[in-house]
Amino acid sequence: MAIVKWSPSTLSPTRSPFAEFDTLRREIDRVFNTFWPFSSSDVASNESRWTPRVDCMEKDDEYLLHTELPGMKLDDIHIQFHEGMLTIRGERKLEHEAHNGYDHRERAYGAFSRSFMIGPAAEADQISATYKDGILEIHVPKTAAKPKRIMVQAA
Repeated sequence: MAIVKWSPSTLSPTRSPFAEFDTLRREIDRVFNTFWPFSSSDVASNESRWTPRVDCMEKDDEYLLHTELPGMKLDDIHIQFHEGMLTIRGERKLEHEAHNGYDHRERAYGAFSRSFMIGPAAEADQISATYKDGILEIHVPKTAAKPKRIMVQAA
């Protein structure tokens, strides 16, 4: 029995028009990681670089970020806010199994870091985060400072 990679474009007549771009992006990432690795220790290991996807939304009173971190433990996720920059760091570790004879492996492992410039409009003391079902949700409240109208008086 052979393991064949499933592709949604081969089975679904109503696929997303952007699916091919996602496939192209993954292939380009694979090529760059193959020819220009950042360190020799990564080449020796079977770990691949990965970057979790993040959805960012600005609301009237807060910034909201949703990050996909499937299979990660809470202890492996770190969030920092410093000088207007929100940074999410972590590491998804390779699961060591007794049977190491994979025919095909696509899940990526390793360390990651994502940074987002929020700016001075954030209430740093009120930032909160929750992690449930592989989704990290970060709430960054905006400062309550409103523009002040200055009245012009006749001289």
